[in-house]
Parts: sequence; C-alpha cells; structure tokens
Amino acid sequence: MIPGLFIWINYVVLSWGVNPSSTLAHVGGLIVGMYAVRRVGMDRLSWLYAFVWFLAIQLGSRLFTSPDLNVNLAHHMQPGWDRRFSAYWQFWITLVVVTGFVLWIISVVLRRAWPSDVQVID
Repeated sequence: MIPGLFIWINYVVLSWGVNPSSTLAHVGGLIVGMYAVRRVGMDRLSWLYAFVWFLAIQLGSRLFTSPDLNVNLAHHMQPGWDRRFSAYWQFWITLVVVTGFVLWIISVVLRRAWPSDVQVID
C-alpha cells in the first residue's frame, strides 16, 4: 500500500480527481494495514506475501479489467515510458523487480520499528 499510495496520487488523483471508493481503498487500506502492523508486528516474509499479492492483483487486473482503463498498468505502459522501454514486457519485468525491491526495503524498515513476536524458522 505504501508505494502504491504515491503512484495512485500521482497518476490517478492528480489526473482524474478524488473518487470516494478509490480513496477508501488506497488511504483506508493503508491506515488499516499500518494499524495491523503496529498490533501484530512485521515478520521476515511479509514482503514476500505482499509481492505474491501484487502479482495476483496484476493478473486479475489483466484478466478482468478493460485495456482502456489499464488498471495497475496490467495492459500497457503509462504514456511517456515508451521512451525508456521498447516493449511492454521489458517495462513489466522492470516494474516487478522494482516493486519486489521496494517491498523488501519497506519490510526491513517496518520490521525494525515493529518486529513480530513470532519466530520464523530459517
């Protein structure tokens, strides 16, 4: 939710304005998530669960949303990115790798602030 909030603000709110259901999903989801992390703590694999969820949402967005809406960039590049990437698959792989790295970094930071009491066996 954290990296997605900034992307949502930049590409949705500033372009299309505020929509109550979209705001509830992005801002409300972040508030509930941060509350849960404070209560439960962050374990070492949280970033991996978030990453798998990201991939599932990407697949769902590709299968069940219109290409015209391009929800979660599941169908084509955002305008302007075609100057950096010659094909959508290159853009998508970069998006996946960067998302995984950012989720891992956020997980490390949140785990230091609110470590989980549950011990994971390595």
